[in-house]
Amino acid sequence: MKFKYFYTFFLIVGLITSSKAQNEKAEADFKSVMDKYSAVGASVAIVKDGQIIYNHSFGLKDLDKKLPLTNSDIFRIASISKSFSATAIMQLVEAGTISLDDEFGDLVGFKIRNPKFPDQKITLKMALSHTSGLNDSQGYLNFDVLNPDKNPNWAKCYNDYAPGSKFDYCNLNFNLIGAIIEQKSGERFDNYIKNHILKPLGLYGGYCVDSLDSTRFVNLYEYHDDTKTYTLASSAYAPRRTEIANYVMGYSTPVFSPTGGMKISAHDLAKYMIMHMNYGTSNGVKIMRKKSAEKMQMALTADEGYGLAIRTADQLIQGVKLKGHTGSAYGLHSTMFFNPKEKFGFVIIANGINATYTDGLPDFSRAAINSLYQSFIK
Repeated sequence: MKFKYFYTFFLIVGLITSSKAQNEKAEADFKSVMDKYSAVGASVAIVKDGQIIYNHSFGLKDLDKKLPLTNSDIFRIASISKSFSATAIMQLVEAGTISLDDEFGDLVGFKIRNPKFPDQKITLKMALSHTSGLNDSQGYLNFDVLNPDKNPNWAKCYNDYAPGSKFDYCNLNFNLIGAIIEQKSGERFDNYIKNHILKPLGLYGGYCVDSLDSTRFVNLYEYHDDTKTYTLASSAYAPRRTEIANYVMGYSTPVFSPTGGMKISAHDLAKYMIMHMNYGTSNGVKIMRKKSAEKMQMALTADEGYGLAIRTADQLIQGVKLKGHTGSAYGLHSTMFFNPKEKFGFVIIANGINATYTDGLPDFSRAAINSLYQSFIK
């Protein structure tokens, strides 16, 4: 009997020692990726078999104060935010409030038609998949850019091809989508996301700066290649209090940036990713139907593999197809990719890197995912 207890004890010690050694090697490999791209800091969360198996933070949260980055810190994650907006839209579609084939302008509340193709409607589905023909050439921080009475160059917001025929990544699409969520739900955009996605999943985050603990915000840094130095992106967490005090539902929506304004930790973003990995459900909580999640993940554009704010990428890991999104703004680079069949995935958020790109994807993200894949998944 004593032998059995000793055997069990040494087996457990061996497994712990082996796991510790594996983590130490994985962290050394990841740090080498950070060094290659001059990363300030990065938070990582890895999912395997549908569960978070690893969560670790590297480097600094604040360069001046030399504060270390921690797992509870939250980042403005940039364009991964679009998937939250698309998830909200699918909830409204399921409720029968709207349809993906509805005319975009009718849902927003004002005319949105390409003047070069005035008889062809732009649908909500086109906006969600960046095939609407809209562009960001006139900006996307307010809707006046589309108003002929307020912007003499409004026609430049539309590309020279028919709606639905080509892909052009456009932030304006998703700020307008945020306005639709307000128009059709009756809830302010940030509150809708909090009440219908974040709270049900038990996540800490949001779009409204003043609703969050500012001590947890991670400083974001923009890299300057000529001097090889970083400067603080001081406007990344601007509270926009004056705009919020004078808020007009369905029109002031870009204040919260549905296109890129979510603030959340890598750990909680991984919990959100698990919901998409499981086609709409996590820990018994159903955020949307499987059919809706499948629609979001289905590639609608051949070259880009873009669906409804979820893209398909087979260029990140050789021979492996992943679903997800990236984000970049204010020097930040965020990555959320998963394999719904094999139930693994990665969240990597860096608050400043020397960024280079291949095939439209950050080389840092590719190197980081491959490092973590080799260490924890393969």
